Formats: sequence, structure tokens, C-alpha cells
Amino acid sequence: MAPRNKFTREEMIAAAVRVVREKGIDALTAKALAAELGVSTQPVFTCFHTIDEAKQEVYAAAEKMYDSYVQEGLSESIPFFGFGMQYIRFAKEAPELYRLLFLTSNGDTGSNAMNALQHSQNLVRESLRQMYHIDDMTADRYFRDMWLVVHSLATLIVTGGCPYSEREIGNILTGFSVSLYKAIKEIPGFVENNYDKDAIFRELVKK
Repeated sequence: MAPRNKFTREEMIAAAVRVVREKGIDALTAKALAAELGVSTQPVFTCFHTIDEAKQEVYAAAEKMYDSYVQEGLSESIPFFGFGMQYIRFAKEAPELYRLLFLTSNGDTGSNAMNALQHSQNLVRESLRQMYHIDDMTADRYFRDMWLVVHSLATLIVTGGCPYSEREIGNILTGFSVSLYKAIKEIPGFVENNYDKDAIFRELVKK
């Protein structure tokens, strides 16, 4: 009979998350996980068939953590602004997990960033519909454009190149949100991308 593993699977996953959170996903090896737990590698492979299985569990745990940030943001008085600031906060507080979710490729399924965009969109869509009185298509267009701004700022933070304070980031998000929502409401065909862009710009230049 094989010896009983003194760590539960949940404890193993938590240890793997700690390794990745400190050193990044590439640092997660059987040896590194065993060192984190203070054991040999045998218990690691008793719990996980391969280290890739452990990495998949870390990804799922990181996504769950990210979702908790999102839900906290959506509970604020301005839900979508709360989402944006919580997205930024996640990047600040868990940069390596942010890299894992948003800045890596995922083999045959493509970019993790695009997968995460769809995941986040599904979480936020209903809040946008209710708050801004818009349909699903409009909510998705609004979310995509705003997410690209939020994602860019968060990526600057994770890569150490963001010069903006939290207050400045809030102003950037608010300004872009107002501009985008105004365009959605006042330019026929904006959401569908079938409006006369040249005519709109000529009219703006005249003002």
C-alpha cells in the first residue's frame, strides 16, 4: 500500500499558487513545489500525474481569485468603474497571476488574454445592460473597448512601466468611458461600425 500523502490536494494547489505568485508559472516544477511544502517530490507526483496538471490547477485557482476581484468591483456604486479598478488592483497585487491569465498563450486555444476577455465580458455584461440601459451587442462593444484600455494600463503596471497614480488611472478610465458612451448614444451605427467616420470627424473639427 502506498504511503498516505500528508497534504490534501487543496493544500498542494495552494502551495503551487504560492510558488507561481512569487516566481511565475515557469518556476513551478516538482522540485520547487516539493521545496515549498518541505517534502520530497514523491508526494507531488502522488497528487498530480504531471507538473502540467498542477499548472492547470494553478490557472483555475488564479481565475477564481480574479473572479473574486471582479465581483468586488461589480458590487460598488458604479459597477463597471469598480470592475476596472479591481482589474488594476489584481495586476498590482498578483502580477505573476495576472501574467498567467492575461499575458501568456494557451497552446491550441490561442491567447489567454482573449480567453480572459470573453470570460470577463460574460461576468460584466448584465451589469452593463442594467446600468446603461443597452442591449447585449452594445454592452459587449462597450466592454471590449474599455477592457482594452484597462488591460493596457494593467500590463504597464505588471511590466513596471506605468507612470500613473491610482487617481490618474481613475480619471483615464472615467474620461474614456464618458467618450465611448457618448459615441454609442449619439452616433448612429457606431456599435455596428457602419457610420461615416469621415463625416463625423469633419463635423468635430468644425466645432
